[in-house]
Amino acid sequence: MTGPGRYHLTLAAGGRTMMHGWWSDEQTARRKFARCIGEYGSMPGARVTLTDEETGTVLTTWPEEP
Repeated sequence: MTGPGRYHLTLAAGGRTMMHGWWSDEQTARRKFARCIGEYGSMPGARVTLTDEETGTVLTTWPEEP
């Protein structure tokens, strides 16, 4: 695989992207997703998204879409 990794995590708050992370392993990316919520979930307007960059599919978001 070329590039930073298939699974892309973003943290946004206040409409701005605050952090990115990329991993090749989905399980690792999902653990990082959960950790990110724990560490930054209390930020006003925080939004965490995990995307499969290979397929373009959003795997999960927090908070969940209504």
